[in-house]
Amino acid sequence: MNGRPFAIILGIIITVSIIINTTTLYVQNITATSNPHKPLSGVMIPTGCKSIDGLPDSKCTPGALNDNVTQDNIKDTICKPGFTKTIRPPTKYTTPLEIELMKSYGFTGDRKDFELDHLISLQLGGHPKAVKNLWPEPYLEEMTNFTAHVKDTFENYLKRQVCTGTMTLSEAQNQIATDWKKNCIEAKKCEAP
Repeated sequence: MNGRPFAIILGIIITVSIIINTTTLYVQNITATSNPHKPLSGVMIPTGCKSIDGLPDSKCTPGALNDNVTQDNIKDTICKPGFTKTIRPPTKYTTPLEIELMKSYGFTGDRKDFELDHLISLQLGGHPKAVKNLWPEPYLEEMTNFTAHVKDTFENYLKRQVCTGTMTLSEAQNQIATDWKKNCIEAKKCEAP
């Protein structure tokens, strides 16, 4: 039996196999390098930020408002149960951002010791994705007397004030965006250290 037809068939099989493997590697490379979900693409991360006793650096995190929330529509937005769930950014955006902002603020350690906080909270009409409204707020009392949990309590109080008509939305936003610790103590919702 002549081995020539067998060698030709074997050569064709090897060539086709090489072409298939090369094409597969090329397609895998395109998929891996062209991820459409690059959350920090185009996001300007501030540098040289400093937190002093639990307050964000006002140059890096001055706060930003959600234009879709106004005094006129609070009953349909922030005062409506479940509203913040509809605008909260996904973790594929917030996790990498939190890591970068921790570096910007010079925080080291575990991410679980921080909350990526909206300075003006979503429940007070803060912008959900603006970097100017986000910062890594400490949970640990060793880092600050005014932890993320204390601020959350004050935010809940301010939201109740707005939704009951005791305070305007802009007043609440100003109280949280400026020295929220001082405002919390004055409102008797926090204790001075």
